[in-house]
Amino acid sequence: MALFSRVMIGVLGLSLMASFPSGTTVWAAADKPVARQAEWDKTLRAAKEEGQVRVYSFIGSTIPLEAGVFQKRFPEIKLVIVPGAPDPNPRIFAERRAEKYIADVAIGGGSTVWDLHSAKALDPIRDALLLPEVADESKWWQGKHRYVDTERKYALSYIGYAQAGGIYYNTRLVNPKEFQSFWDFLNPKWRGKMSARDVRNPGTGTANMRIFYYTPDLGAKYIRRLFSEMDMTIFRDERQGVDWLITGKFPLCFFCSRSQIGRAQTQGLPVGAFGTMKEGAGFSTGGGNIGLVNRAPHPNAGKVFINWLLSREGQITVQTEYAKVGHSGSNSLRIDIPKDMIPADVRLVNGVTYVEVETPERMSIDPVLRIYNEALAEAEQKSKAAR
Repeated sequence: MALFSRVMIGVLGLSLMASFPSGTTVWAAADKPVARQAEWDKTLRAAKEEGQVRVYSFIGSTIPLEAGVFQKRFPEIKLVIVPGAPDPNPRIFAERRAEKYIADVAIGGGSTVWDLHSAKALDPIRDALLLPEVADESKWWQGKHRYVDTERKYALSYIGYAQAGGIYYNTRLVNPKEFQSFWDFLNPKWRGKMSARDVRNPGTGTANMRIFYYTPDLGAKYIRRLFSEMDMTIFRDERQGVDWLITGKFPLCFFCSRSQIGRAQTQGLPVGAFGTMKEGAGFSTGGGNIGLVNRAPHPNAGKVFINWLLSREGQITVQTEYAKVGHSGSNSLRIDIPKDMIPADVRLVNGVTYVEVETPERMSIDPVLRIYNEALAEAEQKSKAAR
């Protein structure tokens, strides 16, 4: 009888293999096949009736979406991408204040989904992971899904890569061998020759600053000295920072746009990225965080999109499309897909301890900004006294 039961369970599992548009196949989990399959079928039918999904995204995160793979897979669901630079939240919040609920899905940095969750603007994404290959945590880095919210069910991270600090240099003016430690950037010879993106605005650099803050051999002391002693020029326009780096106006750039640096490198322009310093590396999710917006006009289409993006096909698309533009921070947290397009210096390595900052306990940048603002004020006072 036991043998007969095992055979019947196996047959039942095989019979529930379903074919989806354009050849997509999904296997129902053997432990609860009927419920999972039925929920996916119901959601997909409803999504097709809704007819579209609106994804509000950090502008850099739209690159893989523009490849059109999702649209080919689900032609009945129109993908509408609403880009925001550096953060889609201002638009989402403005619409919601006006009682307009337009967004279905939000993608961006950890702070993007963290702030949406804090504003109670997200539904639990964990409940929306319907495809077995997406829900199966064994297929993800270290055997688990990563969330940036305290409840660990609203704001999910799907990208993760080794973060060396987000510092770039002009290859014609800087010898990277001079820098073995982050403290080497405090050498007086580089005073007045550095620029940095203003991390008071959400976006590039906020994770790097938290990595500095939580790295034992750096901490608040390093941040304070870097921004108070080195006559750092602060910029907000990401294109300006990269232009300054290319022309050599400022041969060192903290927190320049990773995607724009990648494009410059593919064009043969003189820019390079520093590797891991002796103090170690951080773990960053970049713009690879996603949330299911509540009170959405197309809730089922939102779930279908999320399951596709987190699927094997979706994550291969993410890695491949980012690699085409030289975007180094494209490592999917799925471990069952090829990694040959991921630069070796940003790949996650088993056994290495990374400083993680996209965690509920470390998401707030407030303690970092306090040090940052004090350092800038001190630098301004020094500048005035020297005039």
